[in-house]
Amino acid sequence: MRREPGMESDEGFEPLFDRGEAEEFRSRWYAIQAGFVDEPRKAVQEADELVATVMKRLAEVFSGERERLERYWDRGDDISTEDLRVALRRYRSFFDRLLAV
Repeated sequence: MRREPGMESDEGFEPLFDRGEAEEFRSRWYAIQAGFVDEPRKAVQEADELVATVMKRLAEVFSGERERLERYWDRGDDISTEDLRVALRRYRSFFDRLLAV
């Protein structure tokens, strides 16, 4: 069975962000942290902006996953019990990831 992006892997949960995006967020954080000594007020303002950006992106990621899940199971009466079982497992994975944030 083909795994949808963002779904549970054999090892556990898939990362919420791709590697490049996560590295960009971390790089921005480290720059903010390093700037605190010279400009603490600016560092706190930038930290607030970065956290807001990451939260917005996280909402976009979860919204996209939910849309994929809805498309998967919302095929009317032409869906097997096995398809519904797989959909429920994907919802469980999605639910667990929401609670893990």
